[in-house]
Amino acid sequence: MKSPNLRIAIVRLSALGDIVNTAVVLQIIHCYYPDAHIDWFVEEAFAPILHNHPLIHEVIPVPLKRLKKNKNFALLKEMIHTLKSRERYDHIIDAQGLLKSAIVASFLPGNVHGFDRKSAREGIASWFYSTTSSIPYEISVIQRNVMVITEALNIPYSDSLIEKKTPVFDSPSASYENKIALVIGASWQSKCYPKEQFALLCDLLPYPCHLVWGSAREYEDAVWIQEHSKNASITPKMSLKELVDFMAYCTLTIGNDTGPTHIAWAMNVPSITLFGPTNERMIYPTSINIGIKSPSEVDIFHINRNDFSINQIDPHLIATKAKGLL
Repeated sequence: MKSPNLRIAIVRLSALGDIVNTAVVLQIIHCYYPDAHIDWFVEEAFAPILHNHPLIHEVIPVPLKRLKKNKNFALLKEMIHTLKSRERYDHIIDAQGLLKSAIVASFLPGNVHGFDRKSAREGIASWFYSTTSSIPYEISVIQRNVMVITEALNIPYSDSLIEKKTPVFDSPSASYENKIALVIGASWQSKCYPKEQFALLCDLLPYPCHLVWGSAREYEDAVWIQEHSKNASITPKMSLKELVDFMAYCTLTIGNDTGPTHIAWAMNVPSITLFGPTNERMIYPTSINIGIKSPSEVDIFHINRNDFSINQIDPHLIATKAKGLL
């Protein structure tokens, strides 16, 4: 029997891609527990993507990056007080498996569930959990996110829970336009497909290409690509909500292994994710969401950030795959 009115806390602090790839669980939880009260604890910089989500009761920003930068004891004290003063939860789930997320979860009133020592990204995090899940680290990160939460809530897991998802975030009803989003940046330079090859790729594609950027360096690369391609234009700087809406209107997204590219998958929009130092484990492949991996081998337990093999992916291969999806 489905238990009504469960109070559930999800702790998934950062980064953007991790949050996007976890948010699918919201619709899964509400399918089994329609009256569940779900609070999400998230790094404050990424909170806007979850604000006003119809399946979340409250989004609680956690200022960890600001604390790290400013070393502000008063802010730390305020954060801990905010966490400890929450009403008791029936379930607290750390879906991140890091020491920082485990500590945040441990301040909340209630028992915490997370990955066991061998499954967590940082094994020490498991010390803070009352119960744990043993989930292979090498499977898709999206499967891991869903499994740790469904196991905590006694929801039977199957891949169909992911495969039958509706768009994860609210967006105006979209009549898809014939345009392609190119996500040109990433958190590591070795995850970035070279701007020279992006420019060539733009000219190989049949629809207008819109360059999505998020930092000053990425904007400089976007300007270079636009100047060297007849089929590229630069998008304006967008908020996270505007980014979701934009991606929902595109026919196809092609990009590096980073949050904005993963938004396309979340919104059921066709996508191609390019991999160099990481691999297809970072996505959940579907008939319309695929990855292209460089020739290098990846040790998922010891990622080589100096692996620039993404440079070896042929733009003509990407264009061929793109035309197949279009």
